[in-house]
Amino acid sequence: MTYKPLNLTPELHEYLLAHSTPPDPIIADLIAETRQNLPEAAGMQVAPEQAAFLKMLATVTGAKRAVEIGTFTGLSALAIARGLGADGRLNCYDISTEFTDIARRYWARAGVDDRIELRIGPAADSIRDLPEDEHLDLVFIDADKENYTNYWNALLPRVRKGGLVLVDNVLWSGRVLDPQNDRDRGVADFNAAAVGDPRVELVIVPIGDGITMARKK
Repeated sequence: MTYKPLNLTPELHEYLLAHSTPPDPIIADLIAETRQNLPEAAGMQVAPEQAAFLKMLATVTGAKRAVEIGTFTGLSALAIARGLGADGRLNCYDISTEFTDIARRYWARAGVDDRIELRIGPAADSIRDLPEDEHLDLVFIDADKENYTNYWNALLPRVRKGGLVLVDNVLWSGRVLDPQNDRDRGVADFNAAAVGDPRVELVIVPIGDGITMARKK
């Protein structure tokens, strides 16, 4: 039998959403506010099914200590924090107070603000403050594409064996096949480095714009 990649048409995507657990009112409101108030930037928000995927991964792996690089208006952080549970801790790194002020309101509304520590500023600088031992259960990278490989190399040594590193936008709307600028090349170069990294086993999951799911050996 010849394998045929799935063509996820808009109609099939709507079917996918209709047959998945729907976003609760908090997530639905966050998505709606982001799209309404930040229409030009709303594409940076993870898709609803990606948020559900992140929450489920955090839950089923029993993750308690997590890091997120690139928070935007906080949907992915909200999903991860819910999956970590009441005793979990999530460190978020972003450079925008405009976007993350929205995130803080929704984290508080969801009752997860006490599990999230937000640091504003270049993530590369703040990561250095993290303990250097293998203490992280889950990492989600979704920030400036040119630094994907740098974030990976800084955080992977801090992930415990069996922990997960998730990296968003790794298919980059197909532009990884023919990179034309620094962001394109940043994603393509990261993909090449990650698949050749002997410290992990990984798979690219074709959800949203593609998520690399890497398990540390």
